[in-house]
Amino acid sequence: MSTTLPATIPDTVDLLVVGGGVNGCGIARDAVGRGLSVMLVERDDIAEATSSSSSKLIHGGIRYLETYEFRLVREALAEREVLLGIAPHIVWPMRFVLPHRPEMRPRWMIRAGLFLYDHLARRVSLPGSEALDLAHLPQGAPLKQPEFARGFAYSDCWVEDSRLVLLNARDAADRGATVLTRTRFESASRAADAWTVRLLDADGTARTVRARAIANAAGPWVIGAQGATGTALRGRVRLVRGSHIVVPALYEGPQAYILQNDDRRVVFVIPYEGRFSLIGTTDVPHDAAEGKPHCTPEEAAYLCEAVSRQFRSPVAPSDIAWTYSGVRPLHDDGSDNPSAVTRDYTLSLDTAGAPLLTVLGGKITTYRRLAEDAAGRITRALGRPGTPWTARAPLPGGDLGGLSRDAFTESTARAHPWLPAPMLERLVRTHGGELERVIDGATSIEAMGGDLGGGITARELEWMRAREWVRAPEDVLWRRTKRGLHMTHEERNAFAARFGELLPA
Repeated sequence: MSTTLPATIPDTVDLLVVGGGVNGCGIARDAVGRGLSVMLVERDDIAEATSSSSSKLIHGGIRYLETYEFRLVREALAEREVLLGIAPHIVWPMRFVLPHRPEMRPRWMIRAGLFLYDHLARRVSLPGSEALDLAHLPQGAPLKQPEFARGFAYSDCWVEDSRLVLLNARDAADRGATVLTRTRFESASRAADAWTVRLLDADGTARTVRARAIANAAGPWVIGAQGATGTALRGRVRLVRGSHIVVPALYEGPQAYILQNDDRRVVFVIPYEGRFSLIGTTDVPHDAAEGKPHCTPEEAAYLCEAVSRQFRSPVAPSDIAWTYSGVRPLHDDGSDNPSAVTRDYTLSLDTAGAPLLTVLGGKITTYRRLAEDAAGRITRALGRPGTPWTARAPLPGGDLGGLSRDAFTESTARAHPWLPAPMLERLVRTHGGELERVIDGATSIEAMGGDLGGGITARELEWMRAREWVRAPEDVLWRRTKRGLHMTHEERNAFAARFGELLPA
């Protein structure tokens, strides 16, 4: 069944969700599972903005301990276990190495912080922290010696962020929600029992929908969406840009590094896409008038310098293969330092008429808890509370038949020996338990329609177009996958031609 194009678009729903980022898709999934009729509208592609531009981490946020945000850290740490359970194909454990810089933070402080990190929430799947003698361990090989001879290691998780968002939208649609991409939320007028909403399709077609409640999860555009409802925003939003750079792999091994920088911020260096290293992030105030965010030369230089200060091999802007930037819509707590602004979320429910719930802040790690809280408030306001359910229900592809991801991969390799190992690994980490449906009986790459570049086959592209709201080449190359990194310009151009587009030189 295609979830991309609903057979009919309802003109009346219980809940209209504005925003196709992780929070909006999470709310839509939770609410439809509680029995509400739900419509989600996104003006661009699913996860096109902030939710596909994160550092790709499911983590408690060890640095938030310094600002005493213990509740946020505890909640985030607990969510690591939940997400490992419901999406093991796109969420997996990762070990982080923290080289010690005595001039930044004393060892006793780091030990105390890591002890809290290990014990603030129940830890089942991940090993605890430990001290490291980096002068005599492989993890120390990329680092300058003897300056960084001591360090620590702890565990967090990696996530394919854009697919996490997509799979929430997929599950919502499979459960009956209507998901409309490239659809703008134009305006809404309020009555006591419902909103009358005007939507605008990409082709200019307008439609009117009646919704008993609205959830404003528009992220960086939350102020504009609130204005479209004719209501005032409760609370303030601060837009903070986070930029990342991707360079050829700086070291071998599966470990990531968390580097203490001179300004007391941290910079992550993470294995990425098999042959690259991902470096980020920055925290820079962002003006909405600047338009689409991009990594500035100053931000790129900052990240290169942070790594070069501690790694044996220096990193220069000329090494950069790709950059991306996202804008975090943080709940403004008045902090002078963008890095110190809370990453916690605030939900505001206005019931002076038909309910309006507004989401401020949040982080990808705690999206499910945010969605659970939001859906609970909305359903209670509508007199239909239902029961929280998303903590144990696998996302699409997350049911691996009781196997670990590695065991599932081995089983699939035996069933399909014709699949090259790198392609198989990537397909498992993209589609998980739905892989057999993607393969659909094929017994060769040729039967899958041939390799279109970067290991994407025609059959996989058909699957994405039918079930993942794909309408443009960048939807596939830079969001549903990151295969654009593995293709030549000519291959990307040929891929774009399948959509009737031509990429700039």
